[in-house]
Amino acid sequence: MTDHHYVFDGTKEQAELDRLRLLESAFDPQTRQRLENVGVSDGWHCLEVGAGAGSIMNLMSEKVGSTGTVVAVDTDTRFLPSSASSNTVIVKGDIRTVDLGRSRFDLVHGRYILLHIPEFASVLEKILLLLKPGGWLVFEEPDFSAARCLVGSEDALLAFDRVSSAIETMYKATGIDHTAGLKIPKALSALRIKNLFVDNVAPSSRGGSPIARMMGMSAGQLRERYIQTKKCTGKDVDIYRTFAEDPGTWAIYYSTVCVSGQLEIETDGTQS
Repeated sequence: MTDHHYVFDGTKEQAELDRLRLLESAFDPQTRQRLENVGVSDGWHCLEVGAGAGSIMNLMSEKVGSTGTVVAVDTDTRFLPSSASSNTVIVKGDIRTVDLGRSRFDLVHGRYILLHIPEFASVLEKILLLLKPGGWLVFEEPDFSAARCLVGSEDALLAFDRVSSAIETMYKATGIDHTAGLKIPKALSALRIKNLFVDNVAPSSRGGSPIARMMGMSAGQLRERYIQTKKCTGKDVDIYRTFAEDPGTWAIYYSTVCVSGQLEIETDGTQS
């Protein structure tokens, strides 16, 4: 997703693709299980919000088969295949403004998308209008306040904390809540959702693992923005990036809050 709130807007294309691939490597297995938990299968009509490099779009395409459909929406579609499966439609647009109809989808999924939308509560309300009665939504959003250095040198500990503070300050400067994942459950509980399920995962990541490498790569891409916050120095960023590659280190870089729920159905079969 790319707009003036998206912190990776303007980063080099190959670096951004590499970062997205690392994100997929780290989190696709959990996402796959979550989608299976809600029962996505043949004939479903699914929406992927913020399709990124396309791995979850492709997963959905396989799950729904020839009788189902997948719509993938992103304001930046450069990393999506030019020739998607016959059951998949790629839409270049912003979920806040694109017209996708009403009561169309059995499942809407997004991962690390609402973080970049300050008005995410109103976006969730719009997404409910896209769901069929009884349709599911699954969102996975980060909480950067969970960041902790677990194993590393004293210099690394200090640099890690300073860079984590810079991440928080950078997001706040653009009107974004760096703890967005923690706010999604309450926002959904106020809407027409049943079978609400909330899961919070804060993995300990070894240096050189996909999550650590992804965060180190992000620090390289956003180096100047981190420094501009005055919460860390260039040296701190360098130490952080080295730390992220060192297999002798361990850290929690952030947690992921996953929220799933089902749109309520009235007795006459309409949305409530």
